[in-house]
Amino acid sequence: MFESLSDKLKKTLRDLRGLGKLTPEHVDAALREIRMALLEADVNYKVAKEFVESVRAKAEGQEVWQGLNPHEQVVKIVYDELVALMGGTSSRLVFTKQIPNVVMIVGLQGSGKTTSTGKISKWLAANQERKPLLVSVDLYRPAAREQLRVVGGAVGVPVYENKETSDPMTLVRGAMKHAQDLGFDTLMIDTAGRLHIDDELMVELEQIKAETKPIEVLFVADAMTGQDAVNSAETFHERVGITGVVLTKMDGDARGGAALSIRQVIGQPVKFVGVGEKYDAIEPFYPDRIAQRILGMGDVLTLIEEVQGKIDEQEAQAQLLKMSRNQFTLEDFRSQLRQFKQLGSMSKLMKMLPEQMTGGLSLSEEQSAEVDQQMRRTEAIIDSMTKAERNDHRIIDASRKTRIAGGSGSTIAEVNQLLRQYEQMRKLMAQMNKGGLFAGLGKKMLGGLSGGLGGMLGSGGMGGLGGLGGMLGSGMDDDGPEQPASRSIKKKKRHKKRK
Repeated sequence: MFESLSDKLKKTLRDLRGLGKLTPEHVDAALREIRMALLEADVNYKVAKEFVESVRAKAEGQEVWQGLNPHEQVVKIVYDELVALMGGTSSRLVFTKQIPNVVMIVGLQGSGKTTSTGKISKWLAANQERKPLLVSVDLYRPAAREQLRVVGGAVGVPVYENKETSDPMTLVRGAMKHAQDLGFDTLMIDTAGRLHIDDELMVELEQIKAETKPIEVLFVADAMTGQDAVNSAETFHERVGITGVVLTKMDGDARGGAALSIRQVIGQPVKFVGVGEKYDAIEPFYPDRIAQRILGMGDVLTLIEEVQGKIDEQEAQAQLLKMSRNQFTLEDFRSQLRQFKQLGSMSKLMKMLPEQMTGGLSLSEEQSAEVDQQMRRTEAIIDSMTKAERNDHRIIDASRKTRIAGGSGSTIAEVNQLLRQYEQMRKLMAQMNKGGLFAGLGKKMLGGLSGGLGGMLGSGGMGGLGGLGGMLGSGMDDDGPEQPASRSIKKKKRHKKRK
C-alpha cells in the first residue's frame, strides 16, 4: 500500500539530502513536489493544500535550511505532519461493561462489509478477549445472511439467525436478547447496503442505531475507490454518525488517498485496514507506523507482532539454541521455511524493514513471486530427502542427489546449489556464535527466523536478499533495528587484519 506516494516522497526528500545547504527556494521546490505527489495519490485537494502549508510553516519557524542536518529536520516535519493528518494515534475499539456492546458495520454494497464483520470479530476475540456474536440484517441482497453464516463458521464466531422473520428490527432485538442470555459481550451487526446512497437505507440504519445504541458505528469502504470512499463516508457520517472507518483492499491500493484524507474530511479515524483476502488479513490502523512505511522507515513493530502472532515461540527458541551450537539441520531449515510463509509475501516483509536494513532494496510483485517460488522449490528439494539426509547432509552422495532431484522435479545442479548455500549458512552461524551475536537474544521471537533463511534466499537470483534472515534474527532489538549481523562480522574481519 502507498507504493506510488511512498516512492515520490522518498525521491523528493532524497534529493534534498543531496544538497549541501538548504535554502527557502529548495524547500519551496520540495513542497511543490510533495503537493503534487499527494494529489496524484488521490488525496483530497484541500487536505493536500493544508498539509503543505503546515509543513511550510513549521519548516520556516525552525529555519531548517540553517541547521546542521536540514534534510533530517524536513523529514521529521513531514513525518510528524503525516502522523497528524491520519489521526495522530491508533484508535482502538473501547468497550463498556454493558452486555452486549453493539458494533454496527455500515457501508455501500460491495465494499466488503460482511467479510470485514468476520475479520474484526476474529481480531477482537484474539486481541481484546471479546466474545462476539454476529447477526446479518441485510434482507435485500440474495444469500446475504447465508454469506455471514459461512464467514462466521470460517472465523469460529457464532451467528444469530431467525429465518422466520424478514424484519431488521425483529432480528436485532432477537440478537440482543440472545447475546444477553448466552453471555456474548459483543454483538456485530452486518447491515444492509446499496449500490448507491438512498434515503430508505439511511432511515433503516438510523432506526437500528436508535434501538441498539451501539458503542461503535464503523463505515466500511473500498480504499481503491479513493475520494469516492471519502465522499460516501461523509454522507453516512452526516446521517448516521459514524465513529470510525474500515478501509478494505489496502494491500491493492498503491495511492492511499482515502486513508490520508478521511480523518481530515469527516473528523473520524481509520480504525482497521484490510490487507488481504484471508480472515486474519486485517490490521489496526497505526498512523505513526503507516507514516514510517510511507517514508521508508519500515514498520518493525508490526513485523514483530506478526511474528509473535504466527510463529511458535518454543519452536523458535529451540531453533535458536541449535543455531548457537551450530547444530542447525536441513530439517530445521524446512521448518523455518514453513513458518516464514505464514508471514506473507517477501515484498510485504521487505516493506516493513527500514531502508538502512535492506540497503534500499525493494521488490516488485514479480520479483517477490520469484523469491516465493524459489522458497517453494527449496522446500520441495528438502521434502524429497529422507529424514536421515535432512538431519545429516554429509551422507548425501551422487546417487542420493540424483534421487532427490528426480523426486522434487529439480536438477542435480539445483540440489548442489542448495547444499552449498546450506554449508555457507552454517559457516556464517559459526562466525556469529564466535562473535557473541547469538548471546542475549533470549526471548526474541525473531531469533527463530535468523540466519537459517539468510544465504538460502539468494539462490533465486536475488543475492541482495541473502541477509534478510540474519536481519530478522539478530539485527533487531526489542526497541527497533540494530546493526545487521553481517555488517558486524565484516567489522570483526577488518579488525583482525589491522592486528
